[in-house]
Amino acid sequence: MTPTPGPDPDPVSAPGPGPAAAALSAVEIASAVRSRTLHAVDVVAKALERIERADPALSAFIEVWSEDALRRAGEVDARVMAGERLPLAGVPIGVKGRRGLRTAGPLLAAGCVPVGATSVPGPGTPWQTWGLGRYGRTVNPWRHDRTPGGSSAGSAAAVATGLVPLATGSDGAGSVRIPAAWCGVVGLKAGNGRLPSTDRTGLMAPGVLARCVADAAAYWGVVSGEEADADRPPGSGGYGSLAGPAGGGPYGSLAGPPDPGPYGSLAGPPVPGPYECSLAGPPDPAPYDWADRPDVPTAVWSPDLGFDAPDPDVVAVAHAAAVRLAEAGAVRLVRPRTPLRLDDPAPAWLALRSPDAAPASASAPADPGIHRIRAANDDRLADLFTETRLLLTPTAPTPPHGHAGPDDRYSTSLTWAFNLSGHPAISIPAGFGPDGCPVGLQLVAAHGAESLLLAVAGVAERHIGPWPTAGDI
Repeated sequence: MTPTPGPDPDPVSAPGPGPAAAALSAVEIASAVRSRTLHAVDVVAKALERIERADPALSAFIEVWSEDALRRAGEVDARVMAGERLPLAGVPIGVKGRRGLRTAGPLLAAGCVPVGATSVPGPGTPWQTWGLGRYGRTVNPWRHDRTPGGSSAGSAAAVATGLVPLATGSDGAGSVRIPAAWCGVVGLKAGNGRLPSTDRTGLMAPGVLARCVADAAAYWGVVSGEEADADRPPGSGGYGSLAGPAGGGPYGSLAGPPDPGPYGSLAGPPVPGPYECSLAGPPDPAPYDWADRPDVPTAVWSPDLGFDAPDPDVVAVAHAAAVRLAEAGAVRLVRPRTPLRLDDPAPAWLALRSPDAAPASASAPADPGIHRIRAANDDRLADLFTETRLLLTPTAPTPPHGHAGPDDRYSTSLTWAFNLSGHPAISIPAGFGPDGCPVGLQLVAAHGAESLLLAVAGVAERHIGPWPTAGDI
């Protein structure tokens, strides 16, 4: 049975009537704190209460920093009173792992309040799609007998259940995107090299997990210094021209919409009840007509990147979401001149991660196999992004696996290619599989095009969302 999401029943103490903090997005919390409709201390106190109530079942946190969080929240209130305009004032966040604060400086400066360290995998397994929190293994909020994914396991679980609206992650092979997909939230991986990283291989990139695209865009604006407004249409300034290769009709140069074929119907799976990132109710229809815009970005669909064999049920849900994006006018689906067929990145990724691998700063990898795979895939992706602005795939090839592990399947098979290539990518909710667990749709863009990903994801949310969350445990 699919869980029914629900808002947090406890109102936040505030000067005058106040909304329930768990139902507010990060952007809405910050706006309320800046306007003094809410106090950061009250918002954070309620977040801590939710964590203490839910975390024994969820085990999303390794540590909870109640005293420090309330102190930091008080400092945020003081900064607001002093006239500082903090873009993320009073937003409670989780940070990935015990060392997560080391990279959270820009978020703290923007007014975020870290409430605890979220769970990451423990010792003893070669696979990283799980987490170990204060109370044991982190569970998937939709099905407790399944993993939430990893390695940003606790961040995804905490965001999916509304414990915090925003949590940091890091992504070396899919560690933000896979848990985002399996927990039904938004997960952005920055392009490699765009933000500071201590990973010697160059595979790891910072990222964020959020309940709605506007929050991920706010994160990106803070950490990158770039404007990233998820409510702005592509092509309306700030993102450059998104017209891409010429093509007629809402599906580019195709005669009509792509045939769903073996990938399911256009209707997609039913969504179990709405969750809105805004208390105002479901989003209004877009204030502009996307379908009539000549600069709607083109996109290529690939179920398998040319080498994998993903689960047909997963492909069906992700493909149906891609088609709904085209029908809504968020993208124009086109066929590339040459079908995308990447080499399996597994050998190159695993070789780079081996203890004796040369660091990423080396002029060339010591293993010629690494260089061959990377060079071939880089060339094919470069060719693809001269024809189209986006690549759409399922985020993960399988549904969430059980706590015993993924057997012989690589959950990373559709994500780690873009850690090797360095492209930015985002996972957005696509729907639900037959097992009742969420499925993600991965959007990949050219180097430096994070804002394009956020813009298109924002349109997706407006037209095929709002996306449900797992609600309270």
